[in-house]
Amino acid sequence: MGIFSNIFRYREAGEGPNADNVERFGEPARSLFTSSKVLTLHHDIEITDDAGNVVYRAKSEFPSIRDKTDLFTADGKHVSHIERKILSLHEKHFISMADGTEFELSNELFHLIKDITNIEGLGWQLRGNILGLNFELYDEHDRIIAVIAQKMLSLHDKFCIDIYRPEYQDTVVTILITLQHMIRDREASSSASAGSSAGE
Repeated sequence: MGIFSNIFRYREAGEGPNADNVERFGEPARSLFTSSKVLTLHHDIEITDDAGNVVYRAKSEFPSIRDKTDLFTADGKHVSHIERKILSLHEKHFISMADGTEFELSNELFHLIKDITNIEGLGWQLRGNILGLNFELYDEHDRIIAVIAQKMLSLHDKFCIDIYRPEYQDTVVTILITLQHMIRDREASSSASAGSSAGE
């Protein structure tokens, strides 16, 4: 990987953890992987472990103005519910965990190099690198919880996630699914803006 290991951190299941992640944070407690088909009407996602076993499934309602999504364990236990807030100046999603915990993801707009997503209700923060498609999740004490990386130029929407605090796994996976929806929303908005400009 060389110099690119600190820029592009995505890896496939079965491959070793990213060298830059290990140097900065140590070995992850667990790694999970997602894959969903791009440009499909339904946005169902499977989250698998290193061996390819399904750990979670995310199912989205279609059509849905609020982009409602539910996350389940592989055996069907409900984990969380996600929905988008409409008519907001920020990219905001509400999350309700099965244990009663509630929080919001609110993206700070106008960050050109780094995206900062505040997780209100938990005090956590998701810091993103748009160029490298990497995201780091920190707790309220600025301690690493997980590192998320997206694969570039793929016909499937692929992410890998290195989890350093396994006690938060359900919450981390919920945040990952929400992040995927926020990225898709931004891409759709950018495409619509580009199309509108071209038509003028």
